[in-house]
Amino acid sequence: MKTFSISTLGCKVNQYESQQIRQFLQQHGLSQADSQENPDLAIVNTCGVTSTASAKSRHFVRKIQRLWPQCTIIVCGCLPVTQDPGLTEIGENVHFVQDRQDLAAELTHRLGSATSTQHSDDTLSMQSTVIKTESPKKINPGCKTCKSLPPLTRFQGHTRAFLKVQDGCDGRCAYCIIPQTRPNLISRPVQEIVDEAQALVENGHKEIVVTGVFLGAYGQTTVRRAKWPNQTNPGLARLLDRLAQVKDLPRIRLSSLEPGDLTPDLIQVLASHRNIMPHIHLSLQSGSDTVLKRMGRQYSRSDFEQVVEAVKDKLDRPALTTDIIAGFPGETDREFQDTVDLATQTGFSKMHVFAFSARKGTAAAKMPHPIPGPVIRERSDRLRQLDIELAEQYRQRFLNEPTTVLIEEVQPFQCSGLSERYFKVVLPQPENKYKKNDLVTVRLKPHHAHGLITPCQELESHA
Repeated sequence: MKTFSISTLGCKVNQYESQQIRQFLQQHGLSQADSQENPDLAIVNTCGVTSTASAKSRHFVRKIQRLWPQCTIIVCGCLPVTQDPGLTEIGENVHFVQDRQDLAAELTHRLGSATSTQHSDDTLSMQSTVIKTESPKKINPGCKTCKSLPPLTRFQGHTRAFLKVQDGCDGRCAYCIIPQTRPNLISRPVQEIVDEAQALVENGHKEIVVTGVFLGAYGQTTVRRAKWPNQTNPGLARLLDRLAQVKDLPRIRLSSLEPGDLTPDLIQVLASHRNIMPHIHLSLQSGSDTVLKRMGRQYSRSDFEQVVEAVKDKLDRPALTTDIIAGFPGETDREFQDTVDLATQTGFSKMHVFAFSARKGTAAAKMPHPIPGPVIRERSDRLRQLDIELAEQYRQRFLNEPTTVLIEEVQPFQCSGLSERYFKVVLPQPENKYKKNDLVTVRLKPHHAHGLITPCQELESHA
């Protein structure tokens, strides 16, 4: 094999792991195929968090089969772990990796098989006609150099680099399949994380997004806070404090947290380092205590309100982003209004709204009193309209103030990027002045036609 492609569906953790796969294959001498090239090996890193995501993943695998019929296809990620019955219909040329710990061994096995047959297309095609679900360790039991994928040195194709520090969830949220797809909690050693962050910085990344399946459980063996000593976790605060001291790292951002994760120690670390962005993604899901209880969440509405108050007290106008599910089984009009009221009260700068869709294999899929589809759509639309209004109100608070933008998209006459507080800023692009990955400090003026903010004055450039 000489060339490969990687397709990624799903979350930041999946995107990080795809970068690991890319780096692993490149270290073994393969090159990434361009868009016009038929690769020898195709990796599909799938998502199975919802029924819709599972269907998209299956569709993507079939699409690759049609486009590259002679290609060896490896399907990894969450979908094979769920043993989705739709996988049996996919057919030939596909190999499923059900255990992530086996992925490096499976890749090494495929590369070794290709080498032993001298890259014979006919032989590869013959080898790929049987769907493989057995453990690659059984195929290649003597492998000692392929037990794990490597730490990253570069997050290719992105200005911002995701850095996975934690994996796994054994929680009991009624709507979530992840405890079945990633049940084992793993936290990486602090020094290993710091070394990887330093390598990413040395390769040009100016922002690192710290991520995990359940980030707030970093250092713990369970996500269930009732089982933690003192029901609190000092590990994430200590890790973040170390990361903030990585040499020449201008920006750090955290991925999703829950109210119980934001301990006084963590809030203090957030407030103590200028390179930690004043942006917190705080998962809400519902503003109703009764719905939160049915969901199996580990906090109440009051817990959420108290944490938001503590964060706003310590940080300067922080950007609070969130996830909300509309139409959870049994959700009454009053319970839905509780969510609307809490979102308005909090003043979220961005809400990711999800219309509830029952995921087979979860407790919520069997709950009584499902909400009719038209009602779910109406509630979702109301929340999305509220999101637009709240986001505009939040951005208005920073007009005529300076902000630093990390340039991510460059076009002939304009470019754009994210501010410290996670809203997008559009900049004029005279004579190709800016490049991807530039940090530019500007003063903001009123909103762009698409709800973004444009600068009225450049104050400083940190190319």
